[in-house]
Amino acid sequence: MFERLAAMKERFAELNDLIGRPDIVARQDEWKKLVKEHAALQPIMEAYERYLKLKEDMEECEAMMHDGDKEMAAMAEKEYYELRDKENAVIEEIKILLLPKDPMDDKNVIIEIRAGAGGDEAALFGMELFRMYHRFAERMRWKVEDMDVNETELGGLKECTFMIKGQGAYSKMKYESGVHRVQRVPETESQGRVHTSTITVAVLPEAEEVDFEINEKDLKVDTYRSGGAGGQHINKTDSAVRMTHLPTGIVVSCQDERSQIKNREKAMRVLKSRLYDFYQSQKDAEYAANRRTQVGTGDRSERIRTYNYPQGRVTDHRIGMTVYTLPQFLDGDMFSMIEALALADQNAKLSKISD
Repeated sequence: MFERLAAMKERFAELNDLIGRPDIVARQDEWKKLVKEHAALQPIMEAYERYLKLKEDMEECEAMMHDGDKEMAAMAEKEYYELRDKENAVIEEIKILLLPKDPMDDKNVIIEIRAGAGGDEAALFGMELFRMYHRFAERMRWKVEDMDVNETELGGLKECTFMIKGQGAYSKMKYESGVHRVQRVPETESQGRVHTSTITVAVLPEAEEVDFEINEKDLKVDTYRSGGAGGQHINKTDSAVRMTHLPTGIVVSCQDERSQIKNREKAMRVLKSRLYDFYQSQKDAEYAANRRTQVGTGDRSERIRTYNYPQGRVTDHRIGMTVYTLPQFLDGDMFSMIEALALADQNAKLSKISD
């Protein structure tokens, strides 16, 4: 690790020189890449410099511990052990900083929510999750684009697709992928019995144009008249778009916009992201293994979280964490849970490196 850090230090010094050179600044594309590399190395180098300073101070204390003055030696020994604790903390910090970054973390995300077991009650809870993610995005100052929202007559949600745009959106939202379970007494339940329903959530990083191309011959595109339970999105033209990727059978639809062209563009973005996820999982064993080892498996068939209304609690089963602030959580205050999931993921990666 320390050989790697020494090499990084040399590269960091080289970058400091390069990004200040007028001939490099004039070549904007090259300069931007170097600035990005410099920014990625900076927190590691700051921690490494703290480590080197601590080592230097420890060596001075060690010398003072053997200089013959008992009082001075005792003070130096005490300081030495304090510095050693700080050194160990900085080493752990450096290990975390050196962990490989998920290349998808900074991407926008496409989220799909579908009602599972539980009928109308599942659909109603699906709408609760839909609102929860919208509110969390607002708190993060991210932008949300609804793409395809299929509501029920009772105001529930059969299924929906929407995009969240913002710095680090995937890094925060990727832990939401899986089965969410709700336990509560439905309004139609006369005997007060608690019912259990489920919702599936899929979180996909947005595929970029450069990721891959889709052959038009592999697409079947249908247009239809968009509609909704409340009638507010009903158009008199066939503006909604349904795309089927024939080789994989993946189907996406978009009816949020009144323009067929805009709906087609949005549907294509969703299709690319779903195909990217599909092909990566098929051909890249390491990618699939990483996906399975993310704090639990992250599989959509796995129950990851339970929302218990009678007890006012939310429990994440992957890390065994429970918070008793259900109303606030559903209002988008998910920060403590997401931070705990990220920390557990980080610790799992550190443990894997240690093994």
